[in-house]
Amino acid sequence: MFNNSLSIPVTDDQPDEFGGKMRSRPRRKRRKSEFRGKSELANRTCKQLTRWWPVLLFVSAVLLLVFEASKLGWRSNTIKSELGTPEKKPNVVVSPVKKSEGNLNRLDAPRCLKLLPPEELQHLEFPENKDSFLPIKKVIYMSDNDTPSDKNSQQEMGITRFNQFTGYQTLNQREQSFKVNETACVHCGFYSESGGFIISNKDKTFMQNCKSVVSTCTFGGGDDLYQPIGMSETSLQKVCYVAFWDETTLATQEAQGHVFNEDGFIGKWRIVIVKNLPFRDQRLNGKIPKMLAHRLFPNARYSIWVDSKSQFRRDPLGVFESLLWRSKSVFAISEHGARSNVYDEAKAVVKKNKATPQEVEVQITQYNHDGLPQDKRFNGKKALNEASVIVREHTPVTNLFMCLWFNEVVRFTSRDQLSFPYVLWRLKVLKNINMFPVCTRKDLVNSMGHLRKAKPLGS
Repeated sequence: MFNNSLSIPVTDDQPDEFGGKMRSRPRRKRRKSEFRGKSELANRTCKQLTRWWPVLLFVSAVLLLVFEASKLGWRSNTIKSELGTPEKKPNVVVSPVKKSEGNLNRLDAPRCLKLLPPEELQHLEFPENKDSFLPIKKVIYMSDNDTPSDKNSQQEMGITRFNQFTGYQTLNQREQSFKVNETACVHCGFYSESGGFIISNKDKTFMQNCKSVVSTCTFGGGDDLYQPIGMSETSLQKVCYVAFWDETTLATQEAQGHVFNEDGFIGKWRIVIVKNLPFRDQRLNGKIPKMLAHRLFPNARYSIWVDSKSQFRRDPLGVFESLLWRSKSVFAISEHGARSNVYDEAKAVVKKNKATPQEVEVQITQYNHDGLPQDKRFNGKKALNEASVIVREHTPVTNLFMCLWFNEVVRFTSRDQLSFPYVLWRLKVLKNINMFPVCTRKDLVNSMGHLRKAKPLGS
């Protein structure tokens, strides 16, 4: 009988194997201890950072400030070395920073402006004058020859900017100027021969021969001159392009190599030099060619005003046809892109430091006293405008409107957006006005922005 039990020999070597395995555990403990040491080091570091972070932040800010200051100093030295040290001239405005010309000469298809096809533009003619009912048939412009005692009203003016160029309009004369009669008598600049804005006889003769005109101006050396584009050959023959400069702008442009030829042209622009500007505020001087084109071009039937910060890029005859003739309008101007209410605009003007709170308050208080409503639309039109482009026919009604608008700008602030709704509201006979959308204005011009700050007169 066999013994089925299985004997398993046990030797002294077996406990050694288990003992070897057991000896591996202390190694793990040492690794844990090493990890715990690193963790404690990280904790101590975080505590130190938490304690000293203001100091580190301050030191970093100082280092960054020093670095940026060194960059600015290097940049300034680089610009000086590139441009040289220009000789200081009292009548030259130097701009070391080159303007962005991304929009210059851009002539894409219009999105909102509906122009005739090019072949039709080539054969476009001015419409015939039609005798129709006009509530105002004649406008008489006041001068010191007509009202020699007008100057006695200066005491009433207070801090306003009326002078020998504008005449000294009283509040009673202002009120009477808004009353509609077949013959209107109104202050409209050029009040006295000693009032300034002197133009040579040669330039006057050129301007008197213009039947239609595109005009712009730069006073105080503020902006460059952008050549118009997109016009037809017919427009070049029938439309004058006139840019008004003062002597500061002339010197600034000559310093940059922009010199007009013996006929007074730079490209398509006829340059007219104006001497003895009547206002120290260059913005106000700029309102003269902007608003008083009918005084400067007495024989012109149509005009387009373009701010100096923009490049006109459409056919002027096509613009007249699209914005005036087709809609039977006599005046076309862009709607304001941001606001619709003159009282809201007044707040924005003060907030953006475009005028002092005191002078804006005087203007808005007067308008509120006169009953100007807070409506956002007048006669179905948006009440607030943007006047970088003005297209109009020179009729007695539009001429009177521009005179009244100019007088408001002189009496109150230079921000013409504030006075336009008021004059439009008061002169209710101007009804056939085309307030075109912002996208149409963008179709008319390439906006370049102001290049330099205009130099104040006498500085």
